[in-house]
Amino acid sequence: MKTSKIEVLPLTPERWNDAEALFGPRGACGGCWCMAWRLSRAEFARGKGEGNRRAFRALVRGGAEPGLLAYADGVPVGWCAVAPRNAYPALDRSRVLAPVDDKPVWSVTCFFIARGWRRKGVTVALLRGAAAHAAAHGAKIVEGYPIAPKKGPVADVFAWTGLVGGFEKAGFTEAARRSATRPIMRRRLRAPS
Repeated sequence: MKTSKIEVLPLTPERWNDAEALFGPRGACGGCWCMAWRLSRAEFARGKGEGNRRAFRALVRGGAEPGLLAYADGVPVGWCAVAPRNAYPALDRSRVLAPVDDKPVWSVTCFFIARGWRRKGVTVALLRGAAAHAAAHGAKIVEGYPIAPKKGPVADVFAWTGLVGGFEKAGFTEAARRSATRPIMRRRLRAPS
């Protein structure tokens, strides 16, 4: 079987149609359109579906580059949200995911991998891309909030923030753990040369 090289690129207005094709009519998962971390619970619930799609598209049209798309042979196969932590107000509502310290960080909050591409290294490629993207924008630290299952495999629907193993393969290490199943993983960054 031929293995495709994964290319990771920022989501820009020119790539909107690729994100829409990858996310499908359900907006990746249940009408989220990658807005769950960006909105209050009430705003998210009100916008579920089309409202969240419009809000996400407005971010992209505004030049925010809210994350990265992974491509295999020119076809979008994966998504990773990455931005400065303050772009995700929902993180502030979580005791488990409260800031580790007062250092500014970028956060990787979610993934969506096309069904046929799961467990094929797309998440690791996206995490490496997220680190490079954050560093290119001046970040010194990027962190994420994966699941650390107690035992056995995790159903895909529950792995939308990633799994610890993928983060470790991409050079992240545990920085804090306030819950048995939810560590905060960090990677220190160097400015691109």
